[in-house]
Amino acid sequence: MKKHLVLWDGECGFCRRSVAWLQKHDRFGALQFEPFQEADISPALRVACRDAIHVLKSDGEMLRAGRAALFCGQQTRWHRLARLAGWPVFLPLVEIGYAIVAKNRQFVSKFLFTK
Repeated sequence: MKKHLVLWDGECGFCRRSVAWLQKHDRFGALQFEPFQEADISPALRVACRDAIHVLKSDGEMLRAGRAALFCGQQTRWHRLARLAGWPVFLPLVEIGYAIVAKNRQFVSKFLFTK
């Protein structure tokens, strides 16, 4: 089975914890995670990955930001919720929420992950 490549920011604590959670909950082992800083990708994609997670699906389709996060969520036991959140009526809200969290991920990381 060819895996889906998840490109994420390896220098981001929030991203690191999110990836660890996804690795633990990936039901079928369908996701392969690689920090974009270490990936063999184009300069344009490298720049884009600074702002959002990207998933290169096994069929060649590229997803980014909220859609990429939802796709990853569909590989977990929360797949029904991720599919529901991907409905056209909810997708704009997912993208807005993703953009807010991504822009403030340093703060969100400190807020959520401090002991």
